Amino acid sequence: MKRILYGTLSILALAVLWFGYYALSPLLRIVALDEPVPDQAQIATHTETDTAVETEGKREMFAYVVGTAGHSATGTVRVLEAEGKKYVRYEDFKTINGPDLYVYLAKDLEAKEYLDLGVIRATEGNVNYEIPEGIDLTQYQYVLTWCKQFGVLFNYADISEIR
Repeated sequence: MKRILYGTLSILALAVLWFGYYALSPLLRIVALDEPVPDQAQIATHTETDTAVETEGKREMFAYVVGTAGHSATGTVRVLEAEGKKYVRYEDFKTINGPDLYVYLAKDLEAKEYLDLGVIRATEGNVNYEIPEGIDLTQYQYVLTWCKQFGVLFNYADISEIR
């Protein structure tokens, strides 16, 4: 009887350790990337906004990255166009890692209607995500960092003013 009890407890302990490692280890991994601004980038401009900066006579538009409960994040997002391609560019970005994270263009914060831009490539730095050709950016209000596995929003930026 004791053998069965100890065996069961051992299996349970191993399962708890495995789940703990699986759930927590991504949080401890930092992936840094510093991609350059795409060549010949044309930056979305606007005349009046709180989220604009003056650069070489142009007002460059950006949106702040907003973290969610338990998923802190900082940085900015810009929408760029270079050589006929469009990009979402994270700058000075920092977030915690997690399992199965993706970057979405989305119409809502619940990722009910979204366009998948791919797996998150870095948790820190400056990162470009190419937007597929023919996408109408006016249809998407947000850029999301989304955990597919658990259906959880990690952070977002409201790009409605910078498209």
